[in-house]
Amino acid sequence: PEHAKFLLATTDPQKLPVTVLSRCLQFSLKRLSVAMIGDRIRHILEAEAVPFEAAAVRLVAIAADGSMRDGLSLLDQLIAFGGGRVEEAAARAMLGTVDRQQVVRIAELLAVGEPAGLLSYARTLEDWSPDHAQMLDALAALLARVALKQAVADYEGDELHGPGLLAELAGRLAPEDVQLYYQAAIM
Repeated sequence: PEHAKFLLATTDPQKLPVTVLSRCLQFSLKRLSVAMIGDRIRHILEAEAVPFEAAAVRLVAIAADGSMRDGLSLLDQLIAFGGGRVEEAAARAMLGTVDRQQVVRIAELLAVGEPAGLLSYARTLEDWSPDHAQMLDALAALLARVALKQAVADYEGDELHGPGLLAELAGRLAPEDVQLYYQAAIM
């Protein structure tokens, strides 16, 4: 009937037949920001009285990659995985992300300028069998925040990178070294 309207939602419109697409109005929706997903997850956790750590919420929001549906699905899995709690260690284990302290230790060794110590620490990381690309991404994210702290003195950081850590690294690393290390991490 004329009054009936169909709403199709997909993340993969090229899989729809051309005959269907030719009769549709298409609206491309943008990805949600990490902050928006994190705020919604926090709201849900508070409403449901589920104990959580802010860093764990941020990890889930990042892993959601712009999709609220994926974020909520990951949150549900994390609550089950964490025994009714949303904690950073459980989130890292479930998502397979690198330990933040390992990345911070690498940045500290870069700040000291001790290549032998850095190489020795990198060898110890092999016991954990890290995803090297993920490790470099995490290091690049930390260095980007250090650069922001150097450029904007009152930059507070975020749930994963607190102001104390950023201030310490910003004071110990020269801005040009931060840029060099960042470039090396993203290549």
